[in-house]
Amino acid sequence: MTNHLKPKGLPSGLAPYKRTPVFSHTSVPKGLLKDHATKAGVWGVIHVEEGALEYVVPGVRKHQHLNSNAVGIVRPEELHHVKPDGNCRFYVEFWR
Repeated sequence: MTNHLKPKGLPSGLAPYKRTPVFSHTSVPKGLLKDHATKAGVWGVIHVEEGALEYVVPGVRKHQHLNSNAVGIVRPEELHHVKPDGNCRFYVEFWR
């Protein structure tokens, strides 16, 4: 697993425990494109390696443009989805 410093926005006391493979705009699982949520106590951090991705949280009308300089913070049990913005490469790191 890539060794990342704790991103701003995560509560203290969390540690990374797994991550997804790197996805591209053509390989992103369909489930990530539809509303889904992490389990109780699990936070996600969306890391974009190349290109851009839109992170959407419909319940709070949040639309965040992510790129290599901006990570997305996924709160536990919060419905969300992503939309690739053209060619991109990204992965999700899980913290608990």
